[in-house]
Amino acid sequence: MNNTQNIENKRNRSIISNGVNWIGVYTMVRREVERTMRVVVQTVLAPVISATLYIFIFGFVVGSRIENIVGVPYITFVFPGILMLSIINASFSSSSSSLYFARFVKGIEEILLAPFSYVEMIFGYMFGAVLRALIVAFLILVVGLFFGAVTLVNPIGFVLYVIAVSGIFSLLGMLVALWADGFEQLTILNTFIITPFTYLGGIFYSVTMLPQSAQLLTHINPFFYFVDGIRSSMIGVSEANPGVGLLVIGGLLVGLAALVTYLFKIGWKIRA
Repeated sequence: MNNTQNIENKRNRSIISNGVNWIGVYTMVRREVERTMRVVVQTVLAPVISATLYIFIFGFVVGSRIENIVGVPYITFVFPGILMLSIINASFSSSSSSLYFARFVKGIEEILLAPFSYVEMIFGYMFGAVLRALIVAFLILVVGLFFGAVTLVNPIGFVLYVIAVSGIFSLLGMLVALWADGFEQLTILNTFIITPFTYLGGIFYSVTMLPQSAQLLTHINPFFYFVDGIRSSMIGVSEANPGVGLLVIGGLLVGLAALVTYLFKIGWKIRA
């Protein structure tokens, strides 16, 4: 109990006297980036290669036999969804594996002893995951240029959507990392929720191609608003209500951030 109180006192003194511990946050983010670069083939090149195959098979080969969708070539229409799938996997994998491994080797205890607030800890993990997603997104954009699949009608909006979506899934990754009791459990959410909901969110098709009942189901799928936001910033075509999309994305960011912060504060599975 005394040890826990001492940790809290150190953290509170840091917050009161210094405000945000920028050096500490920078150190955490740098550590996450270095961790990503140490296994760059797995963390960066692998998703880029997978995206390239998706673009070639679904966009270039299959797309050449499909008429334009919503007035744009099929490869241009599906490219934002392929990119979104890659940034989701990159950000989720980054935060979930990093935080769980810190729990597994007891490295999280050293972070808890440091003069960090819980928000600073979470931001460090989150920003590291967002940077990894941005690197992957940029490389996939380069690949898309070779296929003639890239247009950016709103570059600033595109970057903001990528940051927001990767932020959501970095927070989800942290939740799974706190919950998991084994490495195999890190893939459960990705296998049974993220992947199915992503494919059913309109990556490879327009929602107008679905029957009415299926359209209604798609509109209650939050992943539909993720891909629609990125697609609208790239090709200027939106199939969802932009206001609803921003509300869904903003609500998930705030809600997940609050939940992760609460779990850190109560020390769920990170404090003995």
